[in-house]
Amino acid sequence: MTTTLTFPALLRLIDERSTAFRAAVASAPSLDVQVPTCPEWTLFDLAQHIGEGRRAWAATVAAGPAPAKSAAEGAPAAPREREALPAWLAESTEQLLDALRKAGPDRGCWTWWGASQSPQTCGAVARHQLQQIAVHTYDAQVTVGAPEPLPDEVALDGVEEFLSTCVATTSAWPHKPNAFAFHAAEGHSWCLTVDGDGARSTRISAPGTTPVAAADEGPNAAGVSVRGTASELVLFVYDRIPADSLQIEGDAGLFDLLRAWDPEE
Repeated sequence: MTTTLTFPALLRLIDERSTAFRAAVASAPSLDVQVPTCPEWTLFDLAQHIGEGRRAWAATVAAGPAPAKSAAEGAPAAPREREALPAWLAESTEQLLDALRKAGPDRGCWTWWGASQSPQTCGAVARHQLQQIAVHTYDAQVTVGAPEPLPDEVALDGVEEFLSTCVATTSAWPHKPNAFAFHAAEGHSWCLTVDGDGARSTRISAPGTTPVAAADEGPNAAGVSVRGTASELVLFVYDRIPADSLQIEGDAGLFDLLRAWDPEE
């Protein structure tokens, strides 16, 4: 399954979302405020996670298919001074972008999603990194009371990226075979099928064409379907907004089974 975004577009959007993240952090009254969507973290914890994560992935991309050594060794720690933190974050982002530019989209890269539908390439890393910074930018914006929807081009790729990278697996689904339909108001739809062969996602036809029915009534039939904007769908699958923020038809309890599923490779 391929991304709808080009590699240059992915890098541009990572940079744009990173800039928006820094702006949200800079507008906060304190770095010690709790992040409502990540309640175990303060805003400083979130910023530290973002910065250290980008540096770690920069080292991973540079290492190619082999697992990278810890990027934390010898790296500057996240500064707690409000004036210094944005520059540290910007440097972290630039390290990642520079590594991705040098590697290009097709170079092999170690990833944690070996059993998914996403390739183990630098292009797939860039695609996932965009969704990480986009969702965490939303987290930071919620923290300062100014949440914004994910940009359309980010969100439309985000639904498919989540399903193909974070959910798809060859591990057997432990329940009755079924399917989940995701319909974006912008005119894109996807179906996630779960059965004894694992979980896999496909693009399907326009919203409204997938019936809420038993999974064995057709390749695109679904036990549950969810409709909303692409941004709402991404925030829903990442547990940032509740189910009642979207339109759900069918057996909503299937989402509880999906979230509770921890497939072993």
